[in-house]
Amino acid sequence: MLQTIRENSKGIIAKVIVGLIAITFALFGVESLISLTNREPAPAEVNGEDISQQDLFQGMELQRRQLLAQMGENADPSAIDEKLLRQMVLDGLIQRTVLLQNAREMGFHLSEQMIDQIIVSTPQFQLDGKFDRNQFEAVLRSAGFTPLMYRDLIRKEQLLQQAQAGYTLSEFSTESELKRLVSLDRQTRDIDYLTVNVDPASVEISEEELQAAYDEQAESLVTEEQVSVNYLLLDRQDFARPDDVSDADIQAAYERMLAGFEADEERDARHILVDITTDRDADAALAKAQELRQEIVDGTSTFADVAKRESGDLGSAEQGGELGYNPRGVFVDAFEDALFALEPGEVSEPVRTEFGYHLIQLEGVRESNAPTLAEVESDLRDQVAQEAAEQDYVAALERLADLTFSSSDLQAASEELELPIQSSEPFGRTGGSTAITASQKVVGAAFGDQVLQDDLNSDPIELDSGRTVVIHLAEHQEPRQLGFDEVRGQIEQQLRAEKAQQQAEARVETLLAGLKQGKALTELEADSSWNASTGVSRGDTSLPAAVVQKAFAMAKPEQGASTYAIAELQNGGRAVVALRGIEAGSSDLSDEERGALASMIATQRGQQIYRSHVDTLRSQAEIETN
Repeated sequence: MLQTIRENSKGIIAKVIVGLIAITFALFGVESLISLTNREPAPAEVNGEDISQQDLFQGMELQRRQLLAQMGENADPSAIDEKLLRQMVLDGLIQRTVLLQNAREMGFHLSEQMIDQIIVSTPQFQLDGKFDRNQFEAVLRSAGFTPLMYRDLIRKEQLLQQAQAGYTLSEFSTESELKRLVSLDRQTRDIDYLTVNVDPASVEISEEELQAAYDEQAESLVTEEQVSVNYLLLDRQDFARPDDVSDADIQAAYERMLAGFEADEERDARHILVDITTDRDADAALAKAQELRQEIVDGTSTFADVAKRESGDLGSAEQGGELGYNPRGVFVDAFEDALFALEPGEVSEPVRTEFGYHLIQLEGVRESNAPTLAEVESDLRDQVAQEAAEQDYVAALERLADLTFSSSDLQAASEELELPIQSSEPFGRTGGSTAITASQKVVGAAFGDQVLQDDLNSDPIELDSGRTVVIHLAEHQEPRQLGFDEVRGQIEQQLRAEKAQQQAEARVETLLAGLKQGKALTELEADSSWNASTGVSRGDTSLPAAVVQKAFAMAKPEQGASTYAIAELQNGGRAVVALRGIEAGSSDLSDEERGALASMIATQRGQQIYRSHVDTLRSQAEIETN
């Protein structure tokens, strides 16, 4: 066989194939061949631009964290529908991509300096009112971002806001429009109304009607399929024993912490930015910076006073150019090299960056010191206990899986691992009310073939990162037909409500027809009378809201006549509404009221136009999803 391969490899075709492979390796690397078969298609493509798997993953993780945070302490990750979450995030990314493409086409831009200003002025990144690099990085890590990712996020968000503002801030309203709207808003109406309430208690239902309703609904009158399960719960916290941690273990953990500790030098600085603008070129900016430095060195003004007066960095100028303590890696290279070359109190020569020329003054230097054992002993004790608990938990989990797989019940695992066999209440396919039965993973396993049909133990089910459960079927309650006596009360209540509703509707329809024919209310119902109201405004709360809403939707009546309509009340009843007259409202406005109303109308109209613009872009985009 090897001889055959050797002989065939000398042929012209084999040499061509080897040559092509060699060229591919040389130009693109081994990954070029591997990717031919392993490359995963992008989740979506928008106008030729891919939405990457990484973008989708990050979006889903961020959305998942927000959902879990909203759920609170008892958050159950298994309750999140991953397919629904993926579709929701992907739809958002598609729309975001469409809008970003449009924003770039419209020429919107955000400079790096503006991004810096946004970051340093964000309250979440500040300590004691000043930007703190460690706080900045900690907040980003907790959200799953790197600094570069966050800067890109800011850039995209600002571009979207600029594009939206172009629509929302471009609208306006005219004086005549404002007067007309104010007059309509202040308009009052004179109305009469008669309420017709639904009274199920006054309705008579016969046995024949009840039986007929039961027969009609019989197929839907069944109990829910339910199961109850026995289960073993393995909780990592049960293995954590801080009191058992020895002093030697704590000392060893402390020494490991010291070995990994690196003292970081941090420098407290002020700076003055002389920016380069259309009115000031680089040479003029340098000359200005040298002039300001000389003023400070001569003692004519303090560095802080000059910063407040002259600095182009709006984020720090009001604080006298104060930047606070920062380690290396925060500022651009040229700025950082100059800062870390200064002695306390010294003012640098002008330093050129992409933002302009900087003057830097070093205020102080500090190094972070390692904490003492006494300061961290409690935390180290918990840490060591948790590490030991994790190992014991993993070992117990492996043993639990082995025992429950090889046994037809939970007894053996319960005895060896000393875990009590617990029982759940009956629950259906939508889940129960406890933390165990509310888990969709548990529900899925309980109604799966392995547990429900084969009467076996489930596989270990991870409720969260520290709790695992194994379940076994205790009881299965099949759906069954409910008897007439079991649902008689429910059906009777339903029929009474329906019949009362029909009677009320029939009554108001009869009244409406008679009133439109010109008959008086007393002619139609001798014992009924109108509730008369004059000067009713749109915001009147003394009348039923449905009556007021209906009255202001009705056409203006002719002189001396009324128009009629029916309003549906919130309690299920009805009201016959008679509109007798309309009084126009005053259109007078103060300057303050006029400005506020004009701004509100323009904003609302701009938002509507922008939403239409977004819908148009989405409908015209070429979108492919995978």
